[in-house]
Amino acid sequence: MIRPDSQIRIGIVASGDAQEAHELEARELDSLWVGGHIASRNPSPEVIIGLTRLATVTERVLVGSSILLLPLYPPALVAKQIADLDCATGGRLVLGVGIGGEYPQEFRAMGIPLEERGRRTNEIIPLLRRLWTATEITHDGRYYAMQEVKIHPAPIQAGGPPIVVAGRKEPAMRRAATLGDGWFPYMYSPRRYAESVTLIKSAAEEAGRNLAGFAWCVWVFLNINPDGDVAREEAARTMGGTYNQDFSRMIDSVAAAGTAAEVTAKLRAFYDAGARHFVFHAATAGADQRPVIDRLFAEVVPALDEYAAAAEKTAPCI
Repeated sequence: MIRPDSQIRIGIVASGDAQEAHELEARELDSLWVGGHIASRNPSPEVIIGLTRLATVTERVLVGSSILLLPLYPPALVAKQIADLDCATGGRLVLGVGIGGEYPQEFRAMGIPLEERGRRTNEIIPLLRRLWTATEITHDGRYYAMQEVKIHPAPIQAGGPPIVVAGRKEPAMRRAATLGDGWFPYMYSPRRYAESVTLIKSAAEEAGRNLAGFAWCVWVFLNINPDGDVAREEAARTMGGTYNQDFSRMIDSVAAAGTAAEVTAKLRAFYDAGARHFVFHAATAGADQRPVIDRLFAEVVPALDEYAAAAEKTAPCI
């Protein structure tokens, strides 16, 4: 089911399971996303494999990586895999990228110095765009060199799939502002999101870059329950298992967890801060996520769409 025209987009982090993907794609949502690691603390799929599975079992929605740890991969291989997937999906791919670092063992496993991850990513992003032209290129960079390399066929999307930059700190914001097609932070409060929007716009202006068409995404841990305390407890346990720390005291800042009314208020605050593409990870501590997804689309998304429509009507003309 296609969402009506809206300035808000709704995405869900999916497992890649075919039945789950079919059920989710039948809802009024815009995108499905898959994450993963190579050697994390918890069992996890590899992102390109997960993205391929997701692309195979969907027909309509955008499919994205959330996220691909770009410095762990050879750029020519990423360019080829993503170009092929974009072609296979009819141009539905979004490449979410980040630098990682929370699991140093991944960098040891791939032979990549941890301290080089940001600089390598800064070199890879424009290199991917050159490789996606399907013309022969030569590149002699600080970390990567290739001579007379042609990756083809080109992606369906002109210039290649959009690259949205994930992260939490200022270097990631500047990377998004100067190299990315969008911003995709996680574990943010609306206040911090608003601050990041201001910095990105300032950095883009300094670089002489126009952000028209820039994607303002946000990755949000989500739990909706008639008992708000249950929702917050499950979300905190989910995040604690992922990041190996206690989130119980900060859950209201870094997640959207509570009753439908409480979650709607949080997402309205993100909208006011500048977020337009919401990507939700159901944080249910292993319980069935379908009741949370049901409440999201039945109670929260309509209220958020209504709020955005009213805000658009009352926005001053510039």
